[in-house]
Amino acid sequence: MQNRTAVFGGILIVLLTFVAILAPYISLHDPLEQDLGNRLLSPSFEYPFGTDNLGRCVFSRIVLGTRYSLGIGIMVVAISSFIGTTLGIISGYSRGIIDETIMRFVDIVLAFPSIILALVIAGVLGPSLSNVVIALALTHWPAYTRLVRGLAFSLREKEFVEAAKALRASDIYIMRRHIFPNCINPIIVLATLDIANAIIFATALSFLGLGIQPPTPEWGSMLKAGIPFMRTSPQLTIFPGIAIMTIVIAFNFLGDGLRDMLDPKGNELMLVNE
Repeated sequence: MQNRTAVFGGILIVLLTFVAILAPYISLHDPLEQDLGNRLLSPSFEYPFGTDNLGRCVFSRIVLGTRYSLGIGIMVVAISSFIGTTLGIISGYSRGIIDETIMRFVDIVLAFPSIILALVIAGVLGPSLSNVVIALALTHWPAYTRLVRGLAFSLREKEFVEAAKALRASDIYIMRRHIFPNCINPIIVLATLDIANAIIFATALSFLGLGIQPPTPEWGSMLKAGIPFMRTSPQLTIFPGIAIMTIVIAFNFLGDGLRDMLDPKGNELMLVNE
């Protein structure tokens, strides 16, 4: 059953990726074009999801918004996983003062709720796409560090690492060729699940006015713009909400399936919560 949900999630992600890539061709209208004569229209053949308070096609805006949500999720996870994995390997393999220094810094970051810390960073840097990515990446990397540190801590005692040391291999070589490859599977699982979290956080920042700014069609800002019209035009919040729910469910399904396939006992991923 778990494999079926993983396949379902994977299919959804593939479809959403194609939507993001082909957005200009799928969109029925210009997502930024205003037509006040057609404002707040109900769903129809011409406007499948209706129009917003400025007469813009909601369907076209959601289609283009797929690019921003997927792009932010992938960029945040790419940056945070690189930082966290690098520090985790160094910390777990080196031990001593280096390990203590890195892990105390991790504890400091984890002492603050991620969304609060992201709000503070985004507020200081200002609302923009790049600043959203920076704010989220700076709050997501500790999870990778704790996960990989625990794995590296146990792997450094394995026979193949001892053999590499006996052959006078450098620490960098051992970390790159022996430690990191054995950490890839749990990292992939965590990254897949983390993309969903990054998308939710990015949506929340935009909803609060600290993310991507209008008129850029981002799902969080679309939700915020539709709140005043929930009684008369509920489609302005329903369809962006469905889009967010769909992409988050897809990555969660895929991540859960990958966890069962790549790590049946779930031992490695438990290290992140120790």
